[in-house]
Amino acid sequence: MPVANKEELEGLTLAVYLYAVKKGKPVGPRDVVKGTHLSSPSVAYRHLQKLEDMGLLQKNDYGEYIVKDKARLRGYVWVGRRIMPKMLVYSLIFLGILITELVVLALHYTVENYSFKIFFLLLALVTGSAMAIFIAEGLLQRKRIRQSIQTEETRH
Repeated sequence: MPVANKEELEGLTLAVYLYAVKKGKPVGPRDVVKGTHLSSPSVAYRHLQKLEDMGLLQKNDYGEYIVKDKARLRGYVWVGRRIMPKMLVYSLIFLGILITELVVLALHYTVENYSFKIFFLLLALVTGSAMAIFIAEGLLQRKRIRQSIQTEETRH
C-alpha cells in the first residue's frame, strides 16, 4: 500500500482523491470539476495525474480514473469510503465508556452508598471531559483540512 505523505497529498489533490473515493466509481476530469468545484477540467486532470503518479488512482480504458489504493494519512482512519480524524474515533470510544459508566451508576444508585455514587460521578466527569477534548481536537483537525483545500482553491 503506498504511503501518501501529508506534504504530497493535501489541498486540492486531497479533495480530488477524497471525491474519487467517495464516488466509488470511475471519475473523469469533468466529473471532478463538478464534484469538487474546480475551475477547469485541465486543473482536475493535473490533480488526477498526480494521484495516478502516486499510485492511488489508475486510469481505465475509457480515460476515467478508479481508486487503486487507499492512502494512509497521519492522524486519520478510513471508515468505509470516508476518512475520519482518529481523534473523533477516540471520542466515540470514550462515549461508549461514558454510557457504560452512567448505566452502572443508574443501576446501582439506589443500593450503593454515598462514596460509590461520588466515585462514579467523578469517573463519569473525567470520561466526559476526555470525550469532549477528543471531539474538539477531531473537529479542529477536520477544519484544518477543509481550510487547506479552500486555501489552495483560492490560489487557482
